[in-house]
Amino acid sequence: MSEVAVITGGGSGLGRSAAQKLAEKGINIVVVDVNEDGGHGTVDLVKESGSDAIFIKADVSKAEEVKHYVDKAVEKYGTIDYFFNNAGISGSGKYFLESDIEEINKIVEINMLGALYGMRFVAEVMVKNGGGSIVNMSSSAGVIGQSTVVTYSATKHGIVGMTKSMVAEYAKDGLRVNAVAPGGTETPMVEKYFTDNPQMKEMAEQGIPQKRLGTPEEVAELVTFLLTSGAEYINGEVIRIDGGFTSTK
Repeated sequence: MSEVAVITGGGSGLGRSAAQKLAEKGINIVVVDVNEDGGHGTVDLVKESGSDAIFIKADVSKAEEVKHYVDKAVEKYGTIDYFFNNAGISGSGKYFLESDIEEINKIVEINMLGALYGMRFVAEVMVKNGGGSIVNMSSSAGVIGQSTVVTYSATKHGIVGMTKSMVAEYAKDGLRVNAVAPGGTETPMVEKYFTDNPQMKEMAEQGIPQKRLGTPEEVAELVTFLLTSGAEYINGEVIRIDGGFTSTK
């Protein structure tokens, strides 16, 4: 029986790239996204690689919708071997004291609660079935402080904490939980942020020792390695992939 990966935010960007990379290994993919067109587009790309895939629409900020995508994944494939807990938003790029409460709540609900809900229901399946591997999406803003992303940074630091604490509780049950912390990467979310805040792109590139943004494919390579058997003894780690951006911070 083929292995199964669930990917939230799988309709574009890092989620889509990871889906394609995992599919190349023969892994079946459950694509979860709030965007139906994007989700179905990823399913098509996965099937072109020869693996099977389904799309499940879900708002990860709602616990009942998270439980629904987990239940549907198990109903279709019988188990969940891998989970890329990836869905998230960046926010407007305003300074914190200019942010409204609605924006703060939305970022926390999607980035933090969505990730917690995902781990709650997916890890339950994994532990019951003898183990599994989870990669959580943090950020360079989850390992250092950065301007204009206070709420986003709070959620991404939280991802680091939940990653390490899940290992403390469930590594003995066969669960591996790691996180990736990308810097600026050429995804639709980041492109929109730079479009809304054009002065930030040049500043970002100049602050990266390699003088460029990362690519979704580079992050997908790391995610695939951490999820699969090549990384069996890596657990509770937060791996930075940022062209050296946080190396001197």
